[in-house]
Amino acid sequence: MPSSKPIINTAFSYETLEETLDIKQKSAKLSIGIPKEIAFQEDRIALIPEAVSVLVNNGHQVTIQSKAGVGSKFSDKDYSEAGAKIVNSAEEVYRQPIIIKSAPITVADLPNLQRNQIIISPLNHSLLRKEIIEELAKKKITTLGFELLKDDSGTFPIVRSMSEIAGSAAMLLAGQFLACSNNGKGVLLGGISGIPPTKVIIIGAGVVGEFATRTALAMGASVKVFDNNVYRLKRLQNNLGFRVWTSVIEPKILAKQLKTCEVAVGALGSEKGRVPVVVSEQMVERMRPGSVILDVCIDRGGCFETSELTSHEKPIFRKHDVIHYCVPNIASGFAQTASHAISNVLMPLILKIADEGGLDSILWHNFNLRNGIYMYKGHLTNFYLSERFDIKYTDLNLLLATSKR
Repeated sequence: MPSSKPIINTAFSYETLEETLDIKQKSAKLSIGIPKEIAFQEDRIALIPEAVSVLVNNGHQVTIQSKAGVGSKFSDKDYSEAGAKIVNSAEEVYRQPIIIKSAPITVADLPNLQRNQIIISPLNHSLLRKEIIEELAKKKITTLGFELLKDDSGTFPIVRSMSEIAGSAAMLLAGQFLACSNNGKGVLLGGISGIPPTKVIIIGAGVVGEFATRTALAMGASVKVFDNNVYRLKRLQNNLGFRVWTSVIEPKILAKQLKTCEVAVGALGSEKGRVPVVVSEQMVERMRPGSVILDVCIDRGGCFETSELTSHEKPIFRKHDVIHYCVPNIASGFAQTASHAISNVLMPLILKIADEGGLDSILWHNFNLRNGIYMYKGHLTNFYLSERFDIKYTDLNLLLATSKR
């Protein structure tokens, strides 16, 4: 009787198989458009002529609207010599697949936007409207926000640069408004030998507060810093390399210090929405006549109860005989420096995107860049914005995984 056992083949072939590797995407040639900003008091430009020259020499095309760089003191000739194509109309600029703006997307920009474009610009929560998000979704646009963009160290490079400018500029402006020529107290910010130093109060120990502190100390002022986050106060001490007077925001202590200061800087930050009001109108009333308030966080509502929005043309007003400076975009007042700082971040990023074969390819593995995307091909990928405007949220990781198939 034949055996019923199954026959097992034990002859295996052990052959070395070739390793399969991901093939690097071919470098992309990008076409970039930079429009002239029509936003109020926006003088910055996202790419300076030197950066444009680097991009053009790497095979990319840059189209710039005429006079786009005038606010930052860059002429059309500067950009033309760098290799950019100069055009007169915004419509021609917006025909490019990638648009880079130094101001947030506004309602006025919407008719010019093209389907499937990539827009790199500031986000600015206070200016964003639901109709803008809805129109971007209709046109399947991908957007990258300056404020959300991270670098390899996990920090936000453009936000930090603008904060450094704002903090340093705040003290220079304070010195200007303390002068007699601006009906100030006639006090020199800092002081000289034999005269007690000017007293400066800084509310907020973030990047703006740190650089305001550095500048004030360098000018010889006496500085006291308030913040409700003890970690930020410790970090400030460490970054400065020596100890300054610090305190948590306790109303009685803050009111006492404000009463005898010449300059008060509001530098509080907020990841979501409005910053808290920590200085009441009663505290401002008790400040010395002619003292100066600089509310650097006015674009998030301001942390002084008496603050009101001002402009670069009319930067100050007086209330309770205290000078208030409440300009929301301080960095734009130093447009060339600010433009250079933004360009230093964006130019290498654009080269990296091109080298990886385009935005879709680099997003697959670059998580820092992924963090900057708040809309991907018409899908809102920022949870905070979806809650604020009651629009469907879609996880970017899921979208990328689906598109990779």
